[in-house]
Amino acid sequence: MSAEALLQRFRAARAIPVIRTSTAAHAAAVVGWLKEAGLSIFEITMTIPDAPALIRELAADPSLLVGAGTVRDAAAARACLDAGAKFLVAPWVDAELAAPCREAGAALLLGAMTPTEVRAALAAGADAVKIFPASSAGGPGHVKALRSVFPGVAFCPTGGVDPGNMPDYLAAGAAFVGIGGALVDEKRIAAGDRAAIQAVAARMLGQERA
Repeated sequence: MSAEALLQRFRAARAIPVIRTSTAAHAAAVVGWLKEAGLSIFEITMTIPDAPALIRELAADPSLLVGAGTVRDAAAARACLDAGAKFLVAPWVDAELAAPCREAGAALLLGAMTPTEVRAALAAGADAVKIFPASSAGGPGHVKALRSVFPGVAFCPTGGVDPGNMPDYLAAGAAFVGIGGALVDEKRIAAGDRAAIQAVAARMLGQERA
């Protein structure tokens, strides 16, 4: 699948769950619950212990589209891509991540906050630009302002995005959003509260279809 085809899938989904937990077991559990709720695209962050092994396990499921987040360098990028990641995400600009993505036919999302950083991300090979942290950068208004200067760029605001404000980000011009803590609540995961997490997922899906 080409990077453009991947972006089309992201646009269609409109939201990507960002899985950031303290253990791989918690991450695997919440992915399973969210899959049951109807979600199929997941960003597995490299802050999870032994994240590439988890990516390999999840990517073996053909119904899932799995990517890696918080990818720190080219070596980590190749490890994730070798494990089956179809997209890589970093909350900063790192041109070293582009070559591994191109070789693997994967999509690359690099992080930015300012117009200068957006230009740098694009120059570094980003297929889409992650606006992070979105809420503290100015929320939907900041995305709208960036969109006015970069009308052809696919923006993915992440950080403080939840089912309630997701429509505002999309209306401001975001191509899709990343939702982390509002969806992947580790206290609820540890408590085995599948119903609560799936209820948030249902709200998110409801906003997608609105």
